[in-house]
Amino acid sequence: MGRRYNTHKRYNKNRSYKPRYPRKYGGKKIPTDKYIAKAEEGYIAPSIYVEDKTYDDFNISNATLKQNITRKGYKNPTKIQHQAIPLILQGKDILGLASTGSGKTAAFLIPLIDRALKDRSQKCLIIVPTRELAAQIQDEFRILAQGTNIYSTLVIGGTRINKQINQLRRNPEFVMGTPGRLKDLFERGVLDLGKFNNIVLDEVDRMLDMGFIPDITFLISKLRDKKQTLFFSATMTKEAERIGNTLLNNPIRIQVEKESALKSVNQDIVRVKNPADKVKTLETLLDKDEFKKVLIFSRTKRGADKLSKQLFERGFRADAIHGDKSQNKRLAVMKKFKMDQLDVLVATDVAARGIDIPNVSHVINYDEPENYKDYIHRIGRTGRAGKTGCALTFVR
Repeated sequence: MGRRYNTHKRYNKNRSYKPRYPRKYGGKKIPTDKYIAKAEEGYIAPSIYVEDKTYDDFNISNATLKQNITRKGYKNPTKIQHQAIPLILQGKDILGLASTGSGKTAAFLIPLIDRALKDRSQKCLIIVPTRELAAQIQDEFRILAQGTNIYSTLVIGGTRINKQINQLRRNPEFVMGTPGRLKDLFERGVLDLGKFNNIVLDEVDRMLDMGFIPDITFLISKLRDKKQTLFFSATMTKEAERIGNTLLNNPIRIQVEKESALKSVNQDIVRVKNPADKVKTLETLLDKDEFKKVLIFSRTKRGADKLSKQLFERGFRADAIHGDKSQNKRLAVMKKFKMDQLDVLVATDVAARGIDIPNVSHVINYDEPENYKDYIHRIGRTGRAGKTGCALTFVR
């Protein structure tokens, strides 16, 4: 089932290979056949757009905001935008089930910017799981709010906190950040959580996966009682539901169909018996014409750096991101990958969360994931927006 990529060179007995920790699938190693599947024949991913609607259909009055929406290249709203924007403009609490790539960032930014333009007392706090996602939201905000005199501050770790403190003292209308740094700034007395009357929690399921429950609970306890809350999550776990019940007031539930990586991605294995041959095997793959924009997952930070350096020395435009990289470096690398100035990005699981990069042709699991949930998350970076992707996993 599917084509295998094999190497059968003689094993170097002076080298041994042991995984740092076992990959789990229901408590056991993930079976190899779970990495092999063909994209569903004839499968057409559901369109995320509402083709017979435009942004003029929304009750948005500010001409500059409308111009910015057009400049951004938006023509038809996505399904989540079509459902959420009118309700947010009405001040309703929203429980939205939607994943990365559904257009939900604009779904909350557009109406919240419009409300801030109509009422300068409106302040918005956006809480997200990763620095990369916070930076992506900041970038989109800057485009949509250009020329409106509505300002934002990005509050994340890995960057100078004094700069963020100075920006917060200028009283920006929007603050977007990660739970840990937001809590830190609150405890320093420079972030008044009680002044925000609009709260967005985005990708809540990922925040819970990453262990942010104590920080989120703390931040929620400091918010004002009267507020509009927008709660977005790809899945609704019991813990996410508990947090939602704490925050939301008679919420309106919105759910959009998400693309299935199991349907839109061709999956196969690359069998390498000798670990010393892995880089050469990878190089052979990357030399093929169809490997145009490749995201490679490494288990460790050191492994990601080592692999990206090896690929760079072999002539590939490659770089790496992981938790030990400075935030400025991570943002610069991500920008290069988005703008096709890199062909290969090597990432760890934590650093890769929140990545929304268009046109990734291949995902390669250079190291097997720890569990099957991580595997699905990884391969979901390709085969997006109606395209068929490819995922390969190196196994012994």
